[in-house]
Amino acid sequence: MQPTHRQSYGRSRRRRSHHALTPKSPTICPLSGTPKMHHRACSQSGYVRPGLVIRVKKLGIGVAKD
Repeated sequence: MQPTHRQSYGRSRRRRSHHALTPKSPTICPLSGTPKMHHRACSQSGYVRPGLVIRVKKLGIGVAKD
């Protein structure tokens, strides 16, 4: 089954104007001061949110680097 009327180029473009992607904006880690993404652990301090700090020695997250 096909549509009875063809949708114009301008109408299609106006509809797609809301489909644009927004760039990801990092925040500043309150412990180390480095940029980190939302809901992710900081690579230096391991900070995620107040009261939650993750330490993974194998990956070097939240541990002192030698």
